[in-house]
Amino acid sequence: MRDRAGSIFLKTTVQHNYHTLHGCSHVTGGISGACGYMSITWYESWESYSMKHPQFFFIITLTAALIFLMCPILADTGTQKVLYETTFATNPQWTTNNPSSDYWDQSKEMYHFSIEPSTGNYAYAPEINYGRGSFTLEYDVTLVKVDEGATFRLGFSGKNMDRNKGPNIVTEFTNAKYGQIMWLHIITPSSKLEEINSDTSSYQGPTAKYALNSTYHVKVDYNDENNVVTMTVTDKTTGTQLWSYYISTQDTFKDMNRIYIGSVGDYGPTSMYATGWIDNVRLTTTVAATPTAATTQPTTPQPTFTKHPVTSATKTVVLTHIPTTTQKSPASGMLAITALGIIGICSLVMSMKKKR
Repeated sequence: MRDRAGSIFLKTTVQHNYHTLHGCSHVTGGISGACGYMSITWYESWESYSMKHPQFFFIITLTAALIFLMCPILADTGTQKVLYETTFATNPQWTTNNPSSDYWDQSKEMYHFSIEPSTGNYAYAPEINYGRGSFTLEYDVTLVKVDEGATFRLGFSGKNMDRNKGPNIVTEFTNAKYGQIMWLHIITPSSKLEEINSDTSSYQGPTAKYALNSTYHVKVDYNDENNVVTMTVTDKTTGTQLWSYYISTQDTFKDMNRIYIGSVGDYGPTSMYATGWIDNVRLTTTVAATPTAATTQPTTPQPTFTKHPVTSATKTVVLTHIPTTTQKSPASGMLAITALGIIGICSLVMSMKKKR
């Protein structure tokens, strides 16, 4: 860098600035000033600065080492894989046993439903290839009518699509004892019923109720590592979260292949309907980082007692990939030792300089 007089300073310097107040005068001789103000600037070498403040460089070195060690861990983060997605812009080819009530609405580019208890009607998406692992199920719903005693439900289950049989994770919008509230209803693979709703008597929070003719974004997250299912309902227009809660279960969900709507297993009174549209249905799962196939290095042919050398074959060993486990870098331990060694050497050098 250069100062205003044209003097050249090395880049390995630390700039210091001090400002003081003084009476009206003109200052010369390398110190610039003005009436009532004086500014002094000088430069100090990094070597001199480091001897005075060794802890400063120790902290910088330690921080850099920690960032370096984090790189392999961050690199192993899993990615999202889409298992199913439809915006209903085209016919989604859902299967239904009641096409007069459940059908693709071409004009709205949404899927219409009218669910009546005790009729066993259903509609479901094409079969999904899900084995096990964490997943997120999302959809938008607009309810225009929910008679008292009727329920809208969208779930993710096996082929039976029965709200009373597992494995099954069901989101519900009901209108019954507690009014227009939301439910998270699950049946574990071992047939254990667990559910929670948005009334204060159920989850000890403020009661949350949905409104008709409003569009809501519903999101269900399943964490395969700790077996927690979370349901979150957000107002699509305002982005305001209406309700969110979770259920912790002991079972691992797996082997589910159908996203569905309907009333299978609902034995309430007839002639009551939950009517509206769903849109933007999406199911994603977390895929762990793919491990790199490990191979042995080619070996040099070794002579034997025969006239011809025998070559040792190179064998390729492929690591078995387990989708639900995130593989960590085996080099992290060595990196930690190396980083600590560097920190120790830097500390020793700075101590020796200080003694001089």
